[in-house]
Amino acid sequence: MADNKEYVNELLQKVEILSKKQEVFYREILELKQEIIRLKNIGESREKVITDEKIVSPVAEPPSKNQEDIAKTFEPALQKQPVVSDSKPLLKQVPKPKPKSKSNIEKFIGENLISKIGVIILIIGVAIGGKYSIDNDLISPLTRIILGYLTGIGLITVGMKLKKKYENFSAVLVSGAMAILYFITFLAYSLYDLFPQVIAFGLMVMFTIFTVFAAIQYNKQVIAHIGLVGAYAVPFLLSDGSGQVGVLFSYMSIINIGILMLSLKKYWKPLYYSSFILTWLIYFSWYAIRYETDEHFILASTFLFLFFITFYSIFLAYKLQRKEKFGTGDVLLQLMNAFVFYGIGFSILNNHPTGEHLLGVFTLVNAVIHFGVSVYIYRLKLADRNLFYFTSGMVLVFISIAFPVQLDGNWVTLLWAAEASLLFWIGRTKKVSIYEKIAYPIIALTFFSLLQDWWMYYGEYLYGLGTSEISVTPFFNSTMLTSLLCAASFGYVLYLHTSKENPFPWPKYNTWFHLISLWISGMFLFILYVAFFLEISDYWEIMEFDKREFKAIWLVNYTLIFLSVISFVNITKIKNIVFGYINMALNLLALFIFLTAGLYTLSTLREFYLDPTLLESGEAGFYYIGIRYISLVFCSLLLVLCYKYVRQQFLKDSFKIVFDVILQIAAIWILSSELIHWLDMAGYISSDKLGLSILWGVYSLVLIVVGFWKKIKHIRIIAFVLFGITLIKLFLYDIAHLNTISKTIVFVSLGLLLLIISFLYNKYKHIITDEVKE
Repeated sequence: MADNKEYVNELLQKVEILSKKQEVFYREILELKQEIIRLKNIGESREKVITDEKIVSPVAEPPSKNQEDIAKTFEPALQKQPVVSDSKPLLKQVPKPKPKSKSNIEKFIGENLISKIGVIILIIGVAIGGKYSIDNDLISPLTRIILGYLTGIGLITVGMKLKKKYENFSAVLVSGAMAILYFITFLAYSLYDLFPQVIAFGLMVMFTIFTVFAAIQYNKQVIAHIGLVGAYAVPFLLSDGSGQVGVLFSYMSIINIGILMLSLKKYWKPLYYSSFILTWLIYFSWYAIRYETDEHFILASTFLFLFFITFYSIFLAYKLQRKEKFGTGDVLLQLMNAFVFYGIGFSILNNHPTGEHLLGVFTLVNAVIHFGVSVYIYRLKLADRNLFYFTSGMVLVFISIAFPVQLDGNWVTLLWAAEASLLFWIGRTKKVSIYEKIAYPIIALTFFSLLQDWWMYYGEYLYGLGTSEISVTPFFNSTMLTSLLCAASFGYVLYLHTSKENPFPWPKYNTWFHLISLWISGMFLFILYVAFFLEISDYWEIMEFDKREFKAIWLVNYTLIFLSVISFVNITKIKNIVFGYINMALNLLALFIFLTAGLYTLSTLREFYLDPTLLESGEAGFYYIGIRYISLVFCSLLLVLCYKYVRQQFLKDSFKIVFDVILQIAAIWILSSELIHWLDMAGYISSDKLGLSILWGVYSLVLIVVGFWKKIKHIRIIAFVLFGITLIKLFLYDIAHLNTISKTIVFVSLGLLLLIISFLYNKYKHIITDEVKE
């Protein structure tokens, strides 16, 4: 009641001040109106004066009813106001309010910031003074400890006495005092052995309890920060290099337990973050630099587990008691806590002669810990189910990790592929997004595990990169089966991801939907392609007859077939524009490989057929020639599908003209190769001179005809370019290497072709005119 009465009085005072200001302004307005009227009356008639009074009368309206009511309400206060003199402007007497921002900043600095800086400087000063006294042996160890305790107790006493009137300042003093007491206790035990371990840590437990109690009583997070987190610096400020790591970790454990106790009462997450980072940073630094297996195995394992459990408990305390929503930041923090514990623990066991056989058990222990937490959370039936999904997801993650730890080879990849599909199915169909998030890294792990399987199987076993001499059966082996099952797993995930029945759970991030689609479909197609590619290579590696050229051409043929199939699927079913652009680019790359490396390999096989002595076996069957036309069929199929591709509506004719140019280049390239092939088979020499020039000229004429017939300008331009290349070849290359008859044939043939082309242009010039008008 007393607080309410004071607040009401403050409000009444503010209202009274405002009413005074209103009265002052009202009186000043009246005076200004009277002055205006007086000036207008000079030199003017009474009627004009009356008119002027009517004009200005609205300015001099009497106060409204509300103003009269306010004036009556605060009449006693107004009667106390002094009469305002006419000679002084009334507005100058109104005091200007002081800016609040300046006073707030001043208050923050004076009452809050300076005190914290002061206590930090005091702690640093005590540390420096103590260090100096130790180095120079100015004060006996016992005296140092006593003075330190007296300083801390003195600060606590002063702080407690000032709590009632100066709570903020008192809180800073108490927190600084607790940090000093931590200093002194650690110093007394670790450096001077003034009392045994039981008493030292008993004192630290008491200090921790008191710090927690004080932080709760003051309701000040600063006490916990300075008193607990600030105490992490103690071992480093006062270290003499003795290496008593057990004392250090015990000391840190006491501080972390104090923070755990605070988390049950207060929602001070910055305290949790600070202790989390400092603890793991100190532990990892020691493990990386000073850890020795023979000396520190039990100690390192014990405190590693203790730190992990402490921070896990603090996290659960926030979530379960405060019913805090489970967010992305929590996922990252707990993943860090879990995997720091697992990673360091795995390393500790792996370097131990007995522990290296328990790696799988250790991994399953991690899964059991998270399983126990998930069962406990499930029984609580919390509204926020994401916490349960996360902990149960962690169970699956560590079970997944246990596979490669205990198993070898393809089993790991297969189990990960199955788990990835299962998690994605649960996450997408059951609307449990955390499972879907866990599925993505497992999909990536499956992919990289399969790459390792390929390397171990094909690299070491088949190509002699390893020590194994295992004989394998192409297409019917465990690695091929693993590849197909992984492809099936990724295909199923891709189907679920693109299914309209199970929409993407984050519609605001539509770009991620397309990126994930591209990522999964890319891995799916890559696995399918590479799996058969490696098996084809495997098959030709174990063949006894000349294998190099046949392996190369069948790998090219397989690439043409594979790209033709996925082109057909996208044209008829998927109709995806992004995939279409990527597919077309790959098609053109495969076409270039066939026109260069593929046709060259086929020409080499022809040479083997014509001269079998070049072969080790000395025999060359019709297959050396027949493979050529099998390859040309596959190439033609890809060209037909590319032709259909560029005319699809979903690609918007992006590649139409470009592909027409590429198509004509491919056609003349293949025809030229075929002409050389049959001229070689017939025994003609210099087939690249006379025959090619005539072929190119005839093909140019055909393109001119097609260009006029279909009214396609760029086809006619291609014909001109090809004919120009033919003429350049004729004058710069053919003439120097042909006899008179051959020169006559070439010149006459090309001359006739040019005349025919000219005739066509004259006859169908109206077509060109119509094209320009259009």
